[in-house]
Amino acid sequence: MSNYETIVIARPDLTQSQVDSLLNEVSALATKNGGKINSTENWGLRPLAYRMNKHRKAHYLYLEITLGREGLVEFQRVLGLHEDILRTLIVSVPAFTEGPSAVVLNKRRDESGEGREERGGGRSFGGGSGGGSRDEGYRPRPRRESAE
Repeated sequence: MSNYETIVIARPDLTQSQVDSLLNEVSALATKNGGKINSTENWGLRPLAYRMNKHRKAHYLYLEITLGREGLVEFQRVLGLHEDILRTLIVSVPAFTEGPSAVVLNKRRDESGEGREERGGGRSFGGGSGGGSRDEGYRPRPRRESAE
């Protein structure tokens, strides 16, 4: 049995209850195929890097699964046939990390406002010393005088 991190990207038009039932369905599928669920996370509705089936956003689900090789093949097959799932990514890992994933930690930090700096805090963009502007060394052409 090997450890796998699984990310499921689901359609954006699903309601939150449908997303939760999809997460339960995927977990049940893994246990049905002889696997064990270590943890699950719902990362929520997030923007996609590029369009998938004309969608710009999607629901992201994260699962840590311990599964055998035969169970993994069936698990991948059934996920690929599910109509609410746009994409899946299954990665083998040597061991699971303790605690929540980095995505959840960043989301919590953003919600609490930690680590944010005030805008305009001493940074200078352009002009000043040490920067050099793109017009450096520019000299306008002399005007030609018309012959009248």
